[in-house]
Amino acid sequence: MSIDQQSQTPPVDLPSPETSAVVLEARDLSVWYGSTEALRQINIAIPRNRITALIGPSGCGKSTLLRCFNRMNDLIPSFRMEGHLEFDGDQIVGDQVDPVALRRRVGMVFQKPNPFPKTVYQNVAWGARINGYTGNMDELVERSLRRAALWDEVKDKLHRSGLDLSGGQQQRLCIARTLAVEPEVILMDEPCSALDPISTARVEDLMEDLKDDYTIVIVTHNMQQARRTSDMTACLMLDQDRGDSHRPGVLAEFSPTDLLFTTPKDRRTEAYITGRIG
Repeated sequence: MSIDQQSQTPPVDLPSPETSAVVLEARDLSVWYGSTEALRQINIAIPRNRITALIGPSGCGKSTLLRCFNRMNDLIPSFRMEGHLEFDGDQIVGDQVDPVALRRRVGMVFQKPNPFPKTVYQNVAWGARINGYTGNMDELVERSLRRAALWDEVKDKLHRSGLDLSGGQQQRLCIARTLAVEPEVILMDEPCSALDPISTARVEDLMEDLKDDYTIVIVTHNMQQARRTSDMTACLMLDQDRGDSHRPGVLAEFSPTDLLFTTPKDRRTEAYITGRIG
């Protein structure tokens, strides 16, 4: 069977309920930007307290899928979706759901470090403050910076601009800012793509430390990073059934990372991870 013949989404391999509960789930999820279909019939269940990587070629909808989980795509006027999205078993789509409240529980770290033009302290405290945090702010800032493995590097620079930090430090500052709001899930959209190898290693180590308390979903083009850091990996591909130039992304395979990289079940996954397509 050729790669082009394998375009139908296969059954999804879900993590065992005995080992981890499902925290985020998409069922029959399809997404459009205007008349262009970006994702088609995605079925995926993200396990709690695990790191799940989303891999696949450019344009297959990885970031679109990631942003569905905290409704960031709602900010795009042409966005439209069909299907079901759930967080902890509750539907997260509809007028009855407050997307701002959802984003407190499902935080996001972006591809490019984006600290505010404020002090290190103010960067971390900002989200907690606008959400009405009434505890000891100094303790929260220190705790968040420690959790982001940044405290020792900035404890004497708390009142200097966050923009003065290195790129890797800025990204960990953004992670600390996310942690200060005390989310349950952290979405990461290529968080290391703009970082040097040393900073990348620090972020990867941080992810491993955080997964005991948080669920992490990461989009990455770096398959070595996916293999090093994640417990589960989803491979998205472009739908080969579509003959036009606007092929939507489909889920080719979702399984434990070790299995996906050593014994992929779908030939499209095998072709992608071995570099034959991409």
